Amino acid sequence: MVTAVDAAAVVKPVAPQRGGLWRYILIRLVLIIPTVFILVTLVFLLMRVTGDPITAALGGKLPPDQLAERIHEAGYDRPLIVQYAEYIGGVFRGDFGNTITDGRPVVTILLQYGSATLELALYALIVAFVLGIPLGLLAAYRRDRWQDAALRIAAILGYATPIFFLGMVLKLIFSVALGVLPASGRAGTRTELALQSLDGQTGIYLIDAIRLGRADAVGDVLWHAVLPALALGILTAGIFLRLVRTNVIGTLGSQYVTSARARGVGEYRLVTKHAYRPALIPIVTVIGLQIAVLLSGAVLTETTFEWKGIGFMLSEYLKARDFVAVQGIVVMIAVVVAVTNFIVDVVAALIDPRVRY
Repeated sequence: MVTAVDAAAVVKPVAPQRGGLWRYILIRLVLIIPTVFILVTLVFLLMRVTGDPITAALGGKLPPDQLAERIHEAGYDRPLIVQYAEYIGGVFRGDFGNTITDGRPVVTILLQYGSATLELALYALIVAFVLGIPLGLLAAYRRDRWQDAALRIAAILGYATPIFFLGMVLKLIFSVALGVLPASGRAGTRTELALQSLDGQTGIYLIDAIRLGRADAVGDVLWHAVLPALALGILTAGIFLRLVRTNVIGTLGSQYVTSARARGVGEYRLVTKHAYRPALIPIVTVIGLQIAVLLSGAVLTETTFEWKGIGFMLSEYLKARDFVAVQGIVVMIAVVVAVTNFIVDVVAALIDPRVRY
C-alpha cells in the first residue's frame, strides 16, 4: 500500500544541481580559448599557402634584391613554426603586426574602422527584428493562407538573394530612380567635417552626431544608414521570420495553449500573448550565428555602399594582397564571433534553464 508520504516522494521534482548556471558559464568561457586558438592557427596557415606576405603584396613591384631584403627584415625567411610562435605571442599581446602596403598597425585599423561595422551590424539587427518578428507572427496567425504563403516566399528570397545584388537594386530604385536616399557613404560632407572636429570621437556616427547636438546631423547619419541597413538586415529578417513562424505554430499546439483555446481565448490573443515569448527563445540562440552572417555580409554591404568599416577595408587589402592586414582583420572578426556566441549562450541559459544541463 502506497502512503501519502511515498506518493509525495514519487512526484517530488528533482532539485536542480547547485551551481549549474555558473558551471555552464565557466565551461563556455573556457571553450573560447581553444576555439580562438584553432581559428587563429587556420587563418595563419591559410595566409601562408601562397607564400610569404611580402612577395604576395610586393612581388613584381620591387627588384629581387630589395624584395629579399624586405622579406628578411620582416622575418618571413625563417622556419614557419618560428613565425607562427612569434605571431601567436603577438596576438596575445594585442599586436597583429603592421600592414605591408601602408605600414599602419593593424590594431589601429581595427579600432578606427571597427566601430563603423559595429554600427552597421546594429542597424541591420534592428531592421531584422522590426521586419522578421512581426511578420513571423502574422505568418503564424494566417497559417496556410495566402498571407502565410507570400511571407514565406518573401523570407526565402530575403536570405537567398546575394547581398551585393540586393544592395545594387536598392540603390537603383531609391537613389537613382527616385532620388530619395543617398547611394553611398556614412554621412554628408558637412556632417563628416563636423564630426571630425568633435573631441573624443567614438567612431559610431549616430552617437557622435547626438553628442554634437545637431538634429540635422543625426538625421543625415540615419538617412545614410537606411539602404545599407536594409540590404544587410533583410537577410537576417528572413531567417527570423521563418523561426518565429515555426516556433509560434509549434507553441500553439502545446497543451497549455489548447487549454486556453478551450476556455474561449481568441486566436489573436493566443498568438500575441501565449505563444509569442516562447517563440523568441530560439531567436536569442540564433543571434550568435547571425552575428557571423552580419559580419561576413558587411564586407559586401560596405563595399557596395562605400561604408568605410572593417568589411570595406578588408576588401581593399584583399585587392592589394596585403595578407598581414587581412590576417589581422579576419582574426579579430573570429574573436568577436566567439565572444558574441559566449554572450548569447549565457543569455539563452538565463532565459531557459534547461540549456544549462
